[in-house]
Amino acid sequence: MTIDANMVVSLNYKLTNHKTGEKIEETTAENPMLFLYGVGSIIPEFEENIHGKKVGDSFSFAIASENAYGEKNDNQIAMIPINVFHDENGNLNVSEIFTGAIVPMSDNEGNHLRGTVLEITDEIVKMDFNHPLAGTDLFFEGVILEVRPATEEELEHGHAHGPNGHHHH
Repeated sequence: MTIDANMVVSLNYKLTNHKTGEKIEETTAENPMLFLYGVGSIIPEFEENIHGKKVGDSFSFAIASENAYGEKNDNQIAMIPINVFHDENGNLNVSEIFTGAIVPMSDNEGNHLRGTVLEITDEIVKMDFNHPLAGTDLFFEGVILEVRPATEEELEHGHAHGPNGHHHH
């Protein structure tokens, strides 16, 4: 069976920064990446690169940042008043808010975002809401572990269900 639309694919991969070779993330045999192919849940160019592969096939390819998580956008840098981060006593929780911390936030519409703290002053916290991999050229290498037709339930839900059945997060 080969990878095509409406197939559930399980694979292991190692993701590195294509320019520096620095490892970004790696899946394990116990916890591979599992997804429904062709529904737009992952980077389109990743899907293109594994199309037609079968169990046991290996892959390695690079994806330029503009085709992955985009370039860093200066509009995504925000200056947030420090009091937003104060607890009820007016103190900053320094174990959660520090330079380099990734902090879950929500915008005015209630969308969940993650911001990286760039700088903290007495008045503002400067945060970057770009995706952590924005501006990074990606390099994937790995192997296809399983390819199977999606079940009707998976197709209805638009995502793969793991070996233990059905979980919505």
